[in-house]
Amino acid sequence: MVFPFESLVDFSVVLTQEHELFRRAVREFVEREIAPRALEIDERDEAPLDLLRKMGEQGFFGLEIPEQYGGQGGDYRMAAILSEEVSRASPGLSVYFNSARLFSAPILLYGTEEQRRRYLPQIARGEKLAAFASTEPCCGSDVAGVRTRARRVGGRWVINGRKAFISSSDVAHYILVLARTSDPPDAGRRHVGLSMFVVERDAPGVKVEQCYSKLGLRGNHACEISLTDVEVPEESLVGREGMGFYYAMEAFNRSRIGIAAQAVGMAQAAFEKAFDYAHRREAFGVKIASFQAIQFSLVEMLAKIMTARLLTYMAAKLADEGRREFVFVASLAKYYATEAAEEVISDAVDVFGGAGVVRETGLERLYRDVKITQIYEGANNVQKLAAYRQLVRLLQERGTPPGGA
Repeated sequence: MVFPFESLVDFSVVLTQEHELFRRAVREFVEREIAPRALEIDERDEAPLDLLRKMGEQGFFGLEIPEQYGGQGGDYRMAAILSEEVSRASPGLSVYFNSARLFSAPILLYGTEEQRRRYLPQIARGEKLAAFASTEPCCGSDVAGVRTRARRVGGRWVINGRKAFISSSDVAHYILVLARTSDPPDAGRRHVGLSMFVVERDAPGVKVEQCYSKLGLRGNHACEISLTDVEVPEESLVGREGMGFYYAMEAFNRSRIGIAAQAVGMAQAAFEKAFDYAHRREAFGVKIASFQAIQFSLVEMLAKIMTARLLTYMAAKLADEGRREFVFVASLAKYYATEAAEEVISDAVDVFGGAGVVRETGLERLYRDVKITQIYEGANNVQKLAAYRQLVRLLQERGTPPGGA
């Protein structure tokens, strides 16, 4: 009954009044500052630096950073709330938070105290933006295939390589770069020998080659960057040499919760639009909400949203508790929420009919946005594989077969 957990309590999602007060504050900010500009942000596809500064002043970028490093000391559930509420209005803006999270998490978990004090307060206050550079033209979900090289020359590291589809990299001040520092021992251990480095975007040899004109999540750019003989000091190495793959996986495990919440926010927005429209639009002399087909569609949409939300916040709660089970639940949440969101948004377009494909309704934008969530931060087929392998690994560690507890 409780497999793959050990107790029914593990299935609970605990949200407090503090979480609700935070949600209300975020919602008020989003409705006042972001929602009125959502269409403009999508059409112009430019980083809204003024809005990013305001979000920094609200402490949104430092939500999960401890207070001692200038952050809010919030939890993963608050981060999910933030991602959901912002994505409900402008999904592209929520990407900036995830980019910051991917940068900050490895430094918090594995960096030196000097690195934490140097970089995190600036990120937390929104004074500096950050990016995470793992993906390359050759390798997306295959993180172990990274070809960017870093070699030690004297007391410094020299980095050469090319990164692709790096969110926020055109405006980021700091970029966390994954590079190979030694050859893998054999074909079965390609993940060995990767390391992480903090690189400043304006450092000599760092160049933003191009930013892609992409389907959705506009207002945040995914760019290709080249690193040519980029020199960084020894203290730019994050954690231990050769452990970069593991650090990246740990960062992705956490960021997937944010992607799931991003999808939930999009689905919620689509449902609200469809529900409102169905009760205003008339056909054959009656409101279309009186048609059973529309009623069924709206209820099915809501069931998917509630399921996705509960799975997402369950992953966040487990992460807050430091439970290793959060890893496979986060993969499940990322996979399910993004698939469900695409279905909900498609159904919302059907409720609107022809008006659903008009830009001004916002559904057309959500339809474009949601597809990217199924691909980035690990494509959904990869999430299925990851969830299965993580589940098997967890059960092997316990030594307990299903139903044996």
